[in-house]
Amino acid sequence: MAQALVDHPDDVAVTYVAGARHVVIEIRIHSDDVGKVIGAGGAHASAMRTLLFAAAGKLRRSVTLEIFDPEPDRRRVRRYPYARADAYERTLARRR
Repeated sequence: MAQALVDHPDDVAVTYVAGARHVVIEIRIHSDDVGKVIGAGGAHASAMRTLLFAAAGKLRRSVTLEIFDPEPDRRRVRRYPYARADAYERTLARRR
């Protein structure tokens, strides 16, 4: 999906970290394409998250989508406190 939105599709890299019940999906994009992946008011990012949530719900998993800008002086587009799926699951287990 992200490759279809950007001007530099060769610079799109998607990785994921899967735990037993949670998956973290990371999208790394060219710095010129950040706005295109996020969309106006976050519309594109929200639509991607909606599709991921629907697919993950069917598999009884939770999912986090992270969009990264490669420029070191910029922060992540959306920040989550859990960099890895297993850390997220440990936190959930502590809350139970």
